Amino acid sequence: MRILGIDPGLRITGFGLIDQQGQKLAYVSSGTIRTPDTDLPERLRVILEGVTEVIRLHQPQLSAIEKVFVNVNPQSTLLLGQARGAAICALVQAGLPVAEYTALQLKQATVGYGKARKEQVQQMVQRLLALPGLPSPDAADALACAICHAHSGVQSKVLGGLAPDLAKRGLRVRRGRLVG
Repeated sequence: MRILGIDPGLRITGFGLIDQQGQKLAYVSSGTIRTPDTDLPERLRVILEGVTEVIRLHQPQLSAIEKVFVNVNPQSTLLLGQARGAAICALVQAGLPVAEYTALQLKQATVGYGKARKEQVQQMVQRLLALPGLPSPDAADALACAICHAHSGVQSKVLGGLAPDLAKRGLRVRRGRLVG
């Protein structure tokens, strides 16, 4: 099962893809989508198209995105919410189920401590996925989102709900995995 994690941001949106087979997680790809320093509609277009391209290239079956936290500055929160909306639109347009997790949940799932620092998340993501180096902070958060989703058990429920359609294609779900 391939899972796409998204860490939304108006300037930098992180993405991370992992494959899950049983309890094993394997790194696929990660990176960032950087928006130009222009007006809001152009930035949102870049996010939408960037996430769409990542989906086209890597063909994930599931997706997870970080929830927006309420910031001290309401304007920043609204702008971040719009960036998140552009990313969600790309995921939904591709027909992907979308799970949402708070920063606390992501840190708890990867580091084991909900108030972990960004550096701690980067280091744990590197260890969990056996990466040769530290991912960027935004890519690490996106990979943490995918890891959190992999550990949530939600994919079994999603596959179970897709079972009738999969059966028509000659596929079935066994022990939470897709088999042909």
